[in-house]
Amino acid sequence: MSKEVPIIDEKYNNFLFIGEAGCGKSEIAVNIAKQLVDSGNKKVHFFDMDMTKSLFRSRDLSRSFTELGIDFHYEEQFMDAPTLVGGVSRFLKDEETYVVMDVGGDYIGARSIGGFAPLINRGDTMVYYVINPYRPWSYDLERIDKVLSEILSVSHIDIDKLHLISNPNIGCNTNEIEVLEGNKELTELIMPYKELDFVCVREELFDKVKDKLNIPIMPLHLYLTYPWVVSMESV
Repeated sequence: MSKEVPIIDEKYNNFLFIGEAGCGKSEIAVNIAKQLVDSGNKKVHFFDMDMTKSLFRSRDLSRSFTELGIDFHYEEQFMDAPTLVGGVSRFLKDEETYVVMDVGGDYIGARSIGGFAPLINRGDTMVYYVINPYRPWSYDLERIDKVLSEILSVSHIDIDKLHLISNPNIGCNTNEIEVLEGNKELTELIMPYKELDFVCVREELFDKVKDKLNIPIMPLHLYLTYPWVVSMESV
């Protein structure tokens, strides 16, 4: 029987989420930020570092999450011009705050954090690499290794810092079987080399899969939903 992932370890002040585009890291990062603000321990600063796409970005929630006490930081883009949000170094150094960083997909987005590597590689920063087995570049170990190598080469993050998250998600209507099969395939690929810290499942599916997984589970509330996406997946 698996268990729900507890509130994040208090020895970490900073939480960084990287992975290929579309792996679900923004949704996971937002859920972690909500956990942290609910803990009431410290002020939470959320940095949307996504410069690679215009949809499914955590900044779309900035207004509602500001009302919950999360300080959102992002920089508006002009057309496709990359822009870098300010204040990152300041808050990464601040032990009295939590920092959550949602980094844009693949190596293009990961370039935005290369200059912060000395701070990210410290002991108080948790680096999560999110893998979604249903995404094109996570189909096999060769593709996973390619994307990860590219991200590490431009971000300068130490590979020993990486903690892996399984996110077997297809969309808003992902079902129990898809979660179990996706996580099984990913586990068989990854576990000979590195452990998966936990698996993410839609909160409605937690009770259905908790007795069928032998890995800690993080129930996800889906914040980044759009009416047109839900409508398409319901067809």
